[in-house]
Amino acid sequence: MSQQKFDFTEGSIQKKMVLFAGPVLIGNVLQSSYQLIDSLWIGNLMGSYALGALTNAAPIFFAILSFMIGINSSTLTILSQQKGRNDEEGLKKSLNAFVVILGFLSILFGIIGFFSSQLLLQLLGTPEEILPLAKTYLQIHFIGIIFLFGYNFIGTILRALGDSKTPIRFIILAVILNTILDPLFIHVFGLGMEGAAYATVISQATAFLYGLWFSIYKANVPFTMPKLPEKRDMTTVLKLGIPGGFQMIAISSGLVVVVGLVNSFGNDVIAGFGVAQRIENIILLPAFTLGSVVTSMAGQNIGAELWDRVSEIAKKGSFLIVALTLLISILVFFGAEFLVRLFLRDGNEETITFGAYYLKTIAFFYPFIGINFVLNGVARSSGAMFQVLVLNIISFWVLRYPLALLFSTFWGEKGISIGIGVSFVISCVLAVLYYFFGKWREVEIFEDDKKAVVS
Repeated sequence: MSQQKFDFTEGSIQKKMVLFAGPVLIGNVLQSSYQLIDSLWIGNLMGSYALGALTNAAPIFFAILSFMIGINSSTLTILSQQKGRNDEEGLKKSLNAFVVILGFLSILFGIIGFFSSQLLLQLLGTPEEILPLAKTYLQIHFIGIIFLFGYNFIGTILRALGDSKTPIRFIILAVILNTILDPLFIHVFGLGMEGAAYATVISQATAFLYGLWFSIYKANVPFTMPKLPEKRDMTTVLKLGIPGGFQMIAISSGLVVVVGLVNSFGNDVIAGFGVAQRIENIILLPAFTLGSVVTSMAGQNIGAELWDRVSEIAKKGSFLIVALTLLISILVFFGAEFLVRLFLRDGNEETITFGAYYLKTIAFFYPFIGINFVLNGVARSSGAMFQVLVLNIISFWVLRYPLALLFSTFWGEKGISIGIGVSFVISCVLAVLYYFFGKWREVEIFEDDKKAVVS
């Protein structure tokens, strides 16, 4: 797999968007397969109670990890703009600042998450019968959080520099290992939930070490020995990274409180919702992928001050995601029950019925959330992190949870998917309004050139 670095400031936008997005999508699918593989093995080898424990543990881990992922996402904005500006020295300094800040945070959050796992699960309303399983799974993941974050960070750097193919190597290695180790640790060694967690952490640690070696010795990423960043570089990273981190916290914590709502309907609904969420995470990957791809593409063009190309990127990205999500929606609608049954050995009909109903109901709302991802990705590429944070808070807290709660009050568990679907539509409208009328084009992130503008 040869290294190919794209320059998005010239040439066909649509062709480069597809060619660049393809490897990123493959990588995201493989990345998401960790929990998918865990869910398949746990559901089939251990049953619905263990799957319910995974459903409660996963969003809590993701919520805490999300802050670092959000800061990491600002890597795309800063490094892609520096590439467009041809600023090699600035690139080295920003990389050093990211390594120092994110390395410290990954260790800190790993320690905090490990010791607060039971409290977090209790606050979520995790049923007592699945609490020990969920706690064990969660604590082991917090031990290995630095590995998960580390190889994702390396992949993000490579994509910001225009190389979307190389990161797939790291992910393929991790997924193959996880697929082999999961049944070995869960069933052969008899470790159960602990085995699933250990398999994932070991796989991610191997991928991180390989990625680190490759990026330094093969890909020529300009890493330096970590040192205390200069104030200006620290300010630039934190100015974008902190709002970026809270963007992801808003998203993931919004999902956590929805799980809390689902818990009130019992274990059958919990397991069905957990399966549906695993499937939905895969379904939404094209939208998530294009959101990050347009950030890289638009960022390079903003750095080069090619605003006509930025507008074209937003337009072509929106058309592409609508076409993709409509096709996926049709497939999901007709295959919902089959997909849900893949995860459950015991064939609990109430669980399967709810999971399939959720997917069928929400399927045709996916194009709306797709447009939301793309337009927010373009706005994020300019450095408008705080503004996108506000949009995400509205989407997940002002809209998604309250609407899910409202509709479930009238229609029980079936109302959850209706409320979430309606929130997708309203969030899309707000993203479109901000793209056309917001001041994201006025934001400047490099204060050495121009005074920062806060819109």
